Amino acid sequence: MEQKNKLVVFALAGLGLLLLPHLALYFGQGWVRIIDLALLYVMLAIGLNIVVGYAGLLDLGYVAFYAVGAYLFGLLASPHLWDNFPAIAAAFPNGLHTPIWVIVPLAAALAALAGVLLGTPVLRLRGDYLAIVTLGFGEIIRVFMNNLEHPLNITNGPRGISGIDSMRIFGFDFGQPLMLGDYRMPPVVLYYYLFLALVLFSILISHRLETSRIGRAWMAIREDDIAAKAMGINVRNMKLLAFAMGATFGGVSGAMFAAFQGFISPESFSLMESIMIVAMVVLGGLGHLPGVIVGALLLAALPEVLRYVAGPLQQMTDGRLDAAILRQFLIAVAMITVMLLRPRGLWPAPEHGKVKPTPQ
Repeated sequence: MEQKNKLVVFALAGLGLLLLPHLALYFGQGWVRIIDLALLYVMLAIGLNIVVGYAGLLDLGYVAFYAVGAYLFGLLASPHLWDNFPAIAAAFPNGLHTPIWVIVPLAAALAALAGVLLGTPVLRLRGDYLAIVTLGFGEIIRVFMNNLEHPLNITNGPRGISGIDSMRIFGFDFGQPLMLGDYRMPPVVLYYYLFLALVLFSILISHRLETSRIGRAWMAIREDDIAAKAMGINVRNMKLLAFAMGATFGGVSGAMFAAFQGFISPESFSLMESIMIVAMVVLGGLGHLPGVIVGALLLAALPEVLRYVAGPLQQMTDGRLDAAILRQFLIAVAMITVMLLRPRGLWPAPEHGKVKPTPQ
């Protein structure tokens, strides 16, 4: 009976996810766009949860991997390199339009390499020192993207890269509306289904990792890396694997973001983005996959939803309150309230290892 109830719940949840963008579409495409970006943040939070939640490595530069994936897609699926490098224009006379089955594995591999490069020099660092070094790594990548304009124009500097192709799979273009009879499905709805499929795949991978020997090794390192090393765990390799695996999610998310937006610039990958992703993991519940998903959805959607609250409040005060600052203030109040009431997160992981209280 319990198994039957679970199947019914999963079926209803699946139906709800399939219908969600169409219901949101009645209120405007902007609401569907908010949901699309929230799904990308869920993927980012799942990736960071591997590093912070499972392995216990505080990474404040996670947005760097997001930028690596976005810029890789931007360079390989836009006219930028074709316009600035005659050799590339001669080799690809029809322009660079790299297909998804090349871009996604390449973005994952390049981000994983960046994760290993970040992890190698910080293996002996812990806590605040690790956070400071990873924060610096994220800022270095952003500054790099901002300055790689001279002498060779690779990233177009602060002006960013525009004209990026939409995602295409076997000739199907997610940037063009789909007509089903008289019903028109705009690109934001098509991207929703693509991002949802990637999120479900990410959840599956993360869950399998959590319950595997690798996941248990990460959790042992999180609790006490000296004890883990004494038990025969290769702490060095496990930490590097955590950085690499977490980075792959960021790389793929970045590629999807570039295709969805059609434009990227260094401002999209600021320190605040990294802090927000860390906040999603901590707010939801460190190391607990359902909690991380809830935290990511709330913090990704809340700033956009609060636009509709901050605007009227600004009008009520005759413009004396800045809407953007007010929005950040409301987010901060919401986060402080939650952390005071639920210090272990909204949906924390069940505690293991505690002795069951003896009945009196």
